[in-house]
Amino acid sequence: MQNSIFKKTPLAAGIALALGTPVVTTVHAQETQVMEEVVVTGIRGSLKQSMDLKRGASGVVDAITAEDIGNFPDTNLAESLQRITGVSIDRERGEGARVTVRGFGPGFNLVLLNGRQMPTTSGVNRDFDFSNLASEGISAVEVFKSGKADVPSGGIGSTINVRTTRPLDSPGLNATFAASGMYDESNDHALSSSTVRPEISGLFSNTFMDDKIGVSLSAVYQDREGGSATASATNWRSFTGDTSCWGCGGAQEQWGGIPTAADPNQVNRPGPDDIYSVPQVLGYRLSSFERTRLNGQLTFQYRPVETLTATLDYTYAGQEVKEQWNDFSAWFNFGGQSTEYFDGPIATPATYSENNGGTGDFAMGASQQGFKNTNDSIGLNLLWDVTDRLSLEFDYHNSTAENEPSDPAFGSSNVLSIAAFTRQQTTGYFGSEFPVLELELSNPLSPDDMIVTGSVFTNDFSKMEIDQAKLAGNFAFDTGFIESIDFGIQLTEVDNRAAQSVVQRDAWGGVTQAGAIADLMVPVNVGSSFDQIPGSGDPRQQRDFYTFNIQEVIARTEQLIASGDAQLFVPGNGDLGPCGTALCASNMLTSDRLTNEQTDAVYFQLNMATEWGRMPVNMRLGVRYEQTDVESSALTPNYDGLVWVAGNELSLQNTGSTFSNLSGDYDYVLPNFDFSIDITDQLVARASVSRTLTRANYNDLQGGITLDSPVRVDSGTGRRGNPGLLPFVSDNLDLSVEYYYGESSYVSLGYFRKDVDNFIGQGSVREDAENVPHPALGPLGDEARAATGSSNGGDLYCWILTNRQDAEGVTPGPDPGDPCAGGTIAGVAGRDPAAPFDLFLPINQDSTAADGWEFNIQHDFGESGFGGIINATFVDADVAYDTLTLGEQFILAGLSDSANFIAYYDKNGLSVRVAYNWRDAFISGNGQANTGPSEPTFTDEYAQWDMSANYWVTDNLQVFGDIINLTDETAYVFGREQRQVLFATQLGRRYTVGLRYKF
Repeated sequence: MQNSIFKKTPLAAGIALALGTPVVTTVHAQETQVMEEVVVTGIRGSLKQSMDLKRGASGVVDAITAEDIGNFPDTNLAESLQRITGVSIDRERGEGARVTVRGFGPGFNLVLLNGRQMPTTSGVNRDFDFSNLASEGISAVEVFKSGKADVPSGGIGSTINVRTTRPLDSPGLNATFAASGMYDESNDHALSSSTVRPEISGLFSNTFMDDKIGVSLSAVYQDREGGSATASATNWRSFTGDTSCWGCGGAQEQWGGIPTAADPNQVNRPGPDDIYSVPQVLGYRLSSFERTRLNGQLTFQYRPVETLTATLDYTYAGQEVKEQWNDFSAWFNFGGQSTEYFDGPIATPATYSENNGGTGDFAMGASQQGFKNTNDSIGLNLLWDVTDRLSLEFDYHNSTAENEPSDPAFGSSNVLSIAAFTRQQTTGYFGSEFPVLELELSNPLSPDDMIVTGSVFTNDFSKMEIDQAKLAGNFAFDTGFIESIDFGIQLTEVDNRAAQSVVQRDAWGGVTQAGAIADLMVPVNVGSSFDQIPGSGDPRQQRDFYTFNIQEVIARTEQLIASGDAQLFVPGNGDLGPCGTALCASNMLTSDRLTNEQTDAVYFQLNMATEWGRMPVNMRLGVRYEQTDVESSALTPNYDGLVWVAGNELSLQNTGSTFSNLSGDYDYVLPNFDFSIDITDQLVARASVSRTLTRANYNDLQGGITLDSPVRVDSGTGRRGNPGLLPFVSDNLDLSVEYYYGESSYVSLGYFRKDVDNFIGQGSVREDAENVPHPALGPLGDEARAATGSSNGGDLYCWILTNRQDAEGVTPGPDPGDPCAGGTIAGVAGRDPAAPFDLFLPINQDSTAADGWEFNIQHDFGESGFGGIINATFVDADVAYDTLTLGEQFILAGLSDSANFIAYYDKNGLSVRVAYNWRDAFISGNGQANTGPSEPTFTDEYAQWDMSANYWVTDNLQVFGDIINLTDETAYVFGREQRQVLFATQLGRRYTVGLRYKF
């Protein structure tokens, strides 16, 4: 009998080894019966392909594959990734954006596109935003959880490789077209009507000349409209129980503290062994946004001979987000306090109230802002089987990611504030997820009382460019323990730039006369915007406020300034912007930071196979050496003055800017060893050890000192970068057992441990800015404190403007009857001391260890069409935030347990999937606005149900639909204690219905 033998070429062998797939030689008998090929597609086919990728890998790998060409399981890649064991996501605007793997946040995970490192758009960190990528045109996403010598470094949590469609992988004509409409009910909470928004996608792929030439083109256009309703209580300040307010007596006095227990207005005041917290602002925002996304990829492939394949591809991803919002808020000024506290030891107020004397500001704001993200990548890949044993690969790509404002005049972020100075009593009630604000006003709310106050317009620009080249090879051996060796060099250069311009009008006391904008006010009641958040139905809650069109109010204010009926307040930096009134953004940069990283890497990897008894054993031993040089250049302001412009707000002055240059370098050896053994045909055991690293964020590396404005009465804050930071380095251990008991069914249990060195946290140092005299800390401030017996910034400010108008640097307001309105007090060198600033800077801290367990079961019930997945990850670390300790602490942001449940039906052209995703509470940051890094931010546990279905009406026509956030869940973020609400957000469901036609 004659046998025909299929011979795998070295090229195919190299690809198989790169994927960790054993090379198998298959023998076919000519006389054997012709078997009908059964191709499984849809959900079941996708799960089978993902399982096969996992089983064939040498290290620890999970994957998601497309259900069909142009049909990825979710419309958003991040939302697909959260179904993988150990992967959690962060959401923006209710949509998956960034991923956390095994408790390590977005910056610890490197994202590749077809094996190439991808740039990011933030400018300040390395977080990859998956909302920039549509899922159509994606064939698979692989998550490498253990290190590999032939993969670029950067991912301690994981390395995520996004694979796109290649025409020669699927010879012949393949084409699909889809159109759908999305309805986002979150916009119902944003004071604007929801509409159905379109999504159109298409993918074409074909091969020619006996499959020697291939071309593919994919394109996606998406338009989404949505919104949110957010209640917030922010700027929590925490104190030891023996701390009281300035002038209140007690062991120590601090601004923000509450009176002693002897004060009858303090009920259940925390004791000396407690930690108590005080909020500074309560606010409520209704926002709406429109997101437009355009993705496309064009790929050419040429295979003139069997041993040579050339691939040229261009990828474009563009996203534009435009947002507008209106809000109202009330600030606490830490005077005239009445409180009632819950029991400690972490004491949160049940009630916090202040008497504002009938002149406190009832503030309202509006914003119209947006940004554009653009990603471009062009790459060339050559694969050449030089001989039967030697394969070589050359790969080069140039990729950029850019972020800029969608409207330079209004900026990437902005706020224009108005206020009525009518607050008599301000009370906040806490204890539920919704913070309740009760206002007693000296006058009923009236548009005639509204005046224009402060404003901030910011333009953010960022650009990252990556040039990366790799020359790699694979040499196969005929026989022996070592099957092949991989080797290569890789050169990577990353240029990152983050720039910003800020125009800030610190005129929170007002610039227009009462009644001047009354006709532009639109009365609004928040109504049912928060009806899903517990506690929102409290009858004491302030619900009425005014919304306004920010462009109309700007135009009116500029008219009043031109006619002399409104005060022109010059910002602290003197930059009025091109409009000349400070009511617009500017392109005059106040911050410009550039970082260049050059990494040279060389690696080799041995691929080995043997048997232990009769059990096949596969091993991979590799090492990667990297040398990285860092150069940082930062434009920093020349600060030379400080002007007191409001109660607790002093504006920094500066003249010009200069660049400072700093550098750093490091090199590391990154080994890896993977071991797998087929104990039986169904049972596989694995062990992997590796060293991986993640580089510091760019805002940590960038040099220079930046001071925050406004400065407070007692001190200011600022930041300093450190280009000499070493990267995070992790030694990793992975152990797992996998039981493959069916064609698409398996169960696995894994343990992992990561020992991380050089963990980067923040240190702080107090330094005096010698060129910035602080008027509130000089003799004028001392006189005011002695005369008023108060430490309240507003009292001190007004006393000086009223009683020391003859002093140098004191300029009373234009109204002689009210010198405090619009007055300024400038610091004077020689009289006033240098302003103290708490500078926060990144430092390399001690080691930490994180470990955990991963469990996954995937079961397909065969011919019934039913199946399901259950997975869970339990992770822990030897670092935890101590809420009973004040001051900054080292944290591991994003560390949390997670679990998924998926049930599906896939048969006779009908596919239905219900997915449940849960993530436990976790610490998401250390630092809150205006309080520095000492206050923690926790994200509460979150669970979400999603549902999708599709049906093939004919062999070519499919109808499909999705429901995201099926049970209309809300998000909750809190501070030092769970009742210290920071943000409570109501989103909504998203519905999609569409048609897909396959040619």
